[in-house]
Amino acid sequence: MIFRLDEHLVFPDPALAEPDGLLAVGGDLSIERLLLAYQNGIFPWYSEETPILWYSPHERFVIYADELKISTSMKRFLRKKPFTITVNKSFKEVIEACATMERKDQDGTWITADMQNAYLKLHQQGYAHSIEVWQSDNLIGGMYGIPVGNVFCGESMFSRVSNASKAALIYTCELYKMIDCQMPTEHLASMGGRMIGRKEYMDALLMV
Repeated sequence: MIFRLDEHLVFPDPALAEPDGLLAVGGDLSIERLLLAYQNGIFPWYSEETPILWYSPHERFVIYADELKISTSMKRFLRKKPFTITVNKSFKEVIEACATMERKDQDGTWITADMQNAYLKLHQQGYAHSIEVWQSDNLIGGMYGIPVGNVFCGESMFSRVSNASKAALIYTCELYKMIDCQMPTEHLASMGGRMIGRKEYMDALLMV
């Protein structure tokens, strides 16, 4: 059953989501609703052609910081200090880069203009964070997301130079106990990512 949201600031029980994780449709992207969503393991994911869709997958692909795997070659590369990494220096540029980056097997972007505006407002209020990777004065990679306790709910990342997004992810693992990657990829699996169930994920949102 897919629930339809109205102006009331409430979500149905996330455990009632469809097998593909779809929980509800409608509502808005207000700061209050987005924060409530992330605190309950829910996030928006839709396109320009659809209404706002809210998902709460029964399983999540995550990386625990203490399970992070860094290859020997990557460790050697990072020891050379090829990049400068900052936090919350260029949030707007990071989300714009994530939205416009061409990705394999992906037609268009789910990071719509409305989504960009909503997350920028979250950032301005201190709720959404970005990690930037620089080479000289050039922004070459980064990621953004919403911290919930010691979990960083990653929304998207981009890379214009090899290893830039990996560097962002590794740095983020120094700041949080778990990274919610949402969707599995071979790249993230090679770095220690694995699937966890709903209960383990919700428990992680509460961990200190």
